[in-house]
Formats: sequence, structure tokens, C-alpha cells
Amino acid sequence: MQNSTHSPSPPPPTPTPTPSPFLSSIPAAAAAATAPILSIKDPKALLSIILVSSLFALLLFLSSSSSSSLSSSAAPIHSRPDPFLFPNQQAHRIIYHDNNSSDPTPPSIAYLLSGSKGDLGRILRLLYAAYHPRNQYLLHLDRSASDSEREKLALRVQSLPIFRAAQNVHVIGKADFVYPTGSSAISFTLHGASILLRLSPNWDWFISLSVRDYPLITQDDLLHIMSFLPKDLNFVNHSSYIGWRESRRLRPIIVDPGLYLSEKTDMFYATQKRVLPNAYRLFSGSSFTILSRNFIEFCVVGIDNLPRTLLMYFSNTPSALSNYFPTILCNSQQFNKTIINHNLVYANSETPPREKPQPISSADYDAMIQHGAAFATGLGVDDPILDRVDREILKRRRGKVVPGGWCLGGFANDTCSVWGDADILRPSPQARRLEQLLVGLLSNGTFLSHQCIYE
Repeated sequence: MQNSTHSPSPPPPTPTPTPSPFLSSIPAAAAAATAPILSIKDPKALLSIILVSSLFALLLFLSSSSSSSLSSSAAPIHSRPDPFLFPNQQAHRIIYHDNNSSDPTPPSIAYLLSGSKGDLGRILRLLYAAYHPRNQYLLHLDRSASDSEREKLALRVQSLPIFRAAQNVHVIGKADFVYPTGSSAISFTLHGASILLRLSPNWDWFISLSVRDYPLITQDDLLHIMSFLPKDLNFVNHSSYIGWRESRRLRPIIVDPGLYLSEKTDMFYATQKRVLPNAYRLFSGSSFTILSRNFIEFCVVGIDNLPRTLLMYFSNTPSALSNYFPTILCNSQQFNKTIINHNLVYANSETPPREKPQPISSADYDAMIQHGAAFATGLGVDDPILDRVDREILKRRRGKVVPGGWCLGGFANDTCSVWGDADILRPSPQARRLEQLLVGLLSNGTFLSHQCIYE
């Protein structure tokens, strides 16, 4: 388990502070404030300056934050994980079925868990609910949270024996600012994904969860079902129908202060509007996605110009994250046949399309469970639905991780205080509902007819 909140080097002998790489744009901004103010009357020139400066800040932010956070939160692991958890790499065994050598090896999922000020308890609860020793977890409290909150989070993670044994839970020490309506959401997601790529070479899918999300099935259920799927599938809601989004989310030009400033401020909206591109087709979708490792590497490593080109376009666009990944997938010949038009998430279906998702109420519980989704979004602080999901679906006790096939302890005490092979899965009846949902999505007629269709 890696903790990025403690610096391994002693303080410098001189009192001169070293600026954080995340704040590398602040000195330039301060210098500009004291410089003579230039009057730019040409709207096109002003627009060009805004676009170029925002793109430069986004690229600088990504490059500096990746290197700085990786050095502190993803330092090399000198000891190996507990051999009782990973005795060998073989096909997983379902404990209530006959041992079948044809069962595929369970996959591994990389989770990016994020929260803000006051979300220490919520991000820990989300971690416990989504935990499995095979997965990788990167925890992030944004810059609104205090350093003491990040310290407490790291200490709580260190205190759990299973996290120390599996060495798969990590905490980002140098936090980002994340504006959901700006391009800083893209930079944060790519930043977290790049760290997870360096932390482990073995995970298969990437999922970003906020404290408003919660799993509706155990990780044993999810890993069991996804072990039978091709590893290149991407689960992304998408549509080429732009409609009202053109005037509200695609043509407006914004400047995201999360890329420039160390304090949270209001978003800046330019008066000019941009023209929609004709070199590629824009797709809209949801900010919640389940992405394959191959696709994440395609976006992060930058082996193709398409991700960089679209990053330039969306760097000044509202709701950039919900449009960025669907547009890349559907405009890439390499990946446009790997996309499933569903993100395996349950959300309030009564939310009007132009408004933010409404919270899930207790009246939605039965429909939510029967839906078969792997996750739900739109859950509030200490929502009673969470207690019911813990009790009836996840079988999780307060302050404990979800028990799985790797847990060998007795029910009278902490079930997961004694552990064994992490490749042993114990699927629950809820796995059948997810299986039925996927069968419906992957049937020939449904799969192809909803894949990157131009409307």
C-alpha cells in the first residue's frame, strides 16, 4: 500500500519553499497581473488566445501532475503481496460449483475513487463496498479537502491488514481541482488512469467512481461475469444526436480555473461561440464509463493523433468529460467496434435530459436492483438506500469490506480477517441479473444496432 501524503526526503536546509508542480501556472499568472494590460479588440484574436492558453495549461497540467504524483503516490513496491492471496495464477474457481478447468481467469479492475471536502467517510465506505484483492484502487480527495483529511485517509488505509497484504490501495497526495463542467475533469481522469497504468501492468478495465456512486453487486459477481467477456469491450453511453447540446455544451467557450488556479473560483465563459468541427463526428454521453486498458493506453500514451486532437477541442468546452471518450471511441477505426451503448449504471430515469441527474429515492430501490446494473449514481450522504444495499445485497457490515471467496474467517468474527486465494470467487444471485443485462446488450441485433450510429 502506497501513501503519497508523506514525503520521504527531509526538509530543505533553506526556508525558501519549493512550488508544487500542480501550481506551476500560478507564478506566470501573478506576473501577468503586474504586467501592462493589453487591449485586444479583435474578437478572433481574443478567442485564439483563450483557446491556446487553455490548451497549453491543460497539457502542462497533465505532464507535471503525472510526474509529480507518480513520484509520491506510486513509488515502487519493494515487498511482494501476501502469497496466501495470490498463490498462483490459474483459472478461478466458483466455490459452489464443481471445479472446472475451463473457467477463465478472473480479470482485474482499476478503480479511481474521488471525493471532496468532508468526504473522508464516504470515500472509505465506497472503497470498502467495491474492494477486492485482485483490483487496483487509487483514492483522491480534491484540493478543496485539507491536507489533514488526506493524511487521515492514508492512515485509515494503512491501518487495514488486508490493504497492507494485497498492496493495492493507493492515495494521491498532491490533489487536483476537478470542475465537473470543465476540462479539468478530463485531465483528472487521464491523470488517475496514467498513475494506475504505472502501478500495475495487469488490470483489464478502468472505472472512475465518485462518492455519489455505489456498487449494486459484489466484486465477486462483477469479476465472475466480466471474466467471460472480451477484454477490449468499452461500456459507454453514447449518441450522435446533438440537439440542444450544441448551444449549451458544444459551442460555448469556457476557461476552466481548475487548470490555472490553486483556489476554486467561478468558471469563465467567453462571449464568442465556436463552430462545430467537420473533420470528425461529435458524440455525447455520460461521464460514467467502463473503459478497457487498451483504450486507456490509446488515450494516455498518445500513439495516435485523435485523442490529442479531441483534447484540444474539448479543452474549452462545457461537460467535456461526457463527450470526450464517446467521441474518441466512435471516430477511431481501432475502437469503434468495441463500444457497448450502456455503462452498466442505474440512474434516475425521470431526470429531464437538460438537467443534472436527480437523486435516487427509496421508492427506486426495487427497480434499481431488478435492473441488473453493476453501479448506481445519484446517492446522497448516508442515504438509507446505502444501508439497505449493504445489508441485503453486499452482505457488508459497517467499517468492513465486502466478504468474498477470498475471505476464510468465521461469521462470528470478522469474516475477512483471515484470507486465502483471491482467484476464488463466490458469485451471488445478483450476478444473474447482470448476466441477463449483458446478454441483452450483446445479442447480435441490439449490439450492432446501437453502436456509434449517426442519427
